[in-house]
Amino acid sequence: MARTLPPIRAIRAEIDALFTEGRDLVEVIEDVARLGARLIIQTAVEAEVDAFLGRARYQRATAVTADGTSAEESTVRPGYRNGHCPTTVKTTSGPITIARPKLRGTTEKFASRLFGTGVTRTHALETLVIASFVRGLSTRDVEGALADALGPKAALSKSTVLTICQAIVAEYDAWCRRDLTGIELDYLFLDASHFKMHDGQRAEPILAAWGITTEGKPVFVDLAAAGSESTDAWHDFLTDLTARGLHPPLLIVSDGAPGLISAAEQVLTPSLRQRCLVHRARNVLAKVSAGDQAEVKAAYWQIFDLTEAGENVKPGQQLVDWVQRRIDAFAETWAGRYPAAIKCLLTDRQSLTTYLRFPLEHHKRVRHSNFIERTFGETRRRVKIIGRFPGETSCVSLVWAVLDRAARGWRGFTMTSTGLRILQDLRRALLHPPAQLHPTSDPALAPATEAA
Repeated sequence: MARTLPPIRAIRAEIDALFTEGRDLVEVIEDVARLGARLIIQTAVEAEVDAFLGRARYQRATAVTADGTSAEESTVRPGYRNGHCPTTVKTTSGPITIARPKLRGTTEKFASRLFGTGVTRTHALETLVIASFVRGLSTRDVEGALADALGPKAALSKSTVLTICQAIVAEYDAWCRRDLTGIELDYLFLDASHFKMHDGQRAEPILAAWGITTEGKPVFVDLAAAGSESTDAWHDFLTDLTARGLHPPLLIVSDGAPGLISAAEQVLTPSLRQRCLVHRARNVLAKVSAGDQAEVKAAYWQIFDLTEAGENVKPGQQLVDWVQRRIDAFAETWAGRYPAAIKCLLTDRQSLTTYLRFPLEHHKRVRHSNFIERTFGETRRRVKIIGRFPGETSCVSLVWAVLDRAARGWRGFTMTSTGLRILQDLRRALLHPPAQLHPTSDPALAPATEAA
C-alpha cells in the first residue's frame, strides 16, 4: 500500500502537478494562489506543533535530550503526533482545507493560534501570502501582518515565523547564486516590470531574464531589483550573469529600452538582437488617430505575414530583405498622414527582422517578449491589495515566487532537424567564427564570414 505523504509534501506535489496539465497559465496561477495559502498555513501550524513538543516530526524526545540537556531545559514535552483532521479556512479565493495535527499523550492541551474562531471568518489569503512570501525577511512584519489578519492574539511566535521564513530565504538565495555555466542558450528574453517598493517613491523595475536552451527547454535565468532601467543597471545585471558562467546566446529578444539595448550590445557582443514587434506596434499606434488604428494595426502585422512569400520560404538574408521591402511599402503608404508613426517604425528597423534568420517554427515566439509579461501581469494583479511592498527584497521575493512556479509550466521550443542545422550554422558564425590565419589590411582579400 502506498505511503501517505505528510501534508506539506502533499501540497507541494499538488502545486507541481498543476504545471504538467497543459492548462492556461492564468487558471494555473489562480490555483497556485489557493494552494500557496494552504501551504503557508499548513507550514505554520506544523511549526507550531514542533515548538509545542520541542522536537521536529519523526524526532524522538530521547534524541533531543541525548546530549544531557534535561527535558525542562530543552522544552521537550511528552506526547506524540496522532495524524490529522481536516479543517476549513475561508479565504478570498474560497474555502481551503487544512490538515490540522492531532496530538496524544500530552500533559497539556495543544491549542493552535492559527485555528481560533476568528480565523475561519477572516479573508486571510492575500495577507498570509504576503506575510510569508513577501515579508518573509522581517519577523516583525510577519507578526504584524498575521495580527492584522487573525487578530492580535493569533500572532505567531518568533520561532515559528523564523522557521517559515528561513526556508524561503535559503531557497531564494541559493537560486540567485547558482552556477549558470551549464546553461547554453539559443534565445535570451530580457524584460522589466515596475513595482512600488519604497515609501513615497515611484514604481521601480524588477529586471528579468529567461531563455530557451540549445535543447529547446525553457529556463528561468535570473531576477533582480534595480533603481531604473538605465544602461548601468542592465549592464550590472547582465555582467552578473556572465560572471556566473552564462555564455552569450544567439538571439536577445527585448523591448526598445535604450539602457537595455546599450548594455546588451556591450556585455553580450556576439549575440544578435530582436526588437519586440508587439512593443513596436504599440509605439506606432500611439501616434495614429483612433479612427485609423485598426487599419494601421492590420497593415503593420501584414508586413510580417510570410504567407505571400510562398511555400519555399527559407530563413536567411533573402527573407530579411523581402520583409524590409514591405516595411518600405508600409512607410510609403502612411508617411503622409502619420510621419511621426513612420519615423518610429523606421528607427532601429533592422532589429525588427532579425528573427527571420532563425528557424521558421520559432518565428512566432521569438519576435516578441510578451510571454514573461503575462506572468508579470499576474504578479502585479496579486499585489495591488497592498499598494506597495515594504521593501526591495520583499518585492523580489514575491515576483520570484510567482515566476519560479510559473516557469515549471512554460513550453519549450520544437527542434526539427532543419532548425537545428540553421541554429548550428548561426552558432558557428556568431559565437565561433573561424580564425584568420593570414591577416591582411585589404578588406577584399579577407575571408567572407557567413551572414548571420
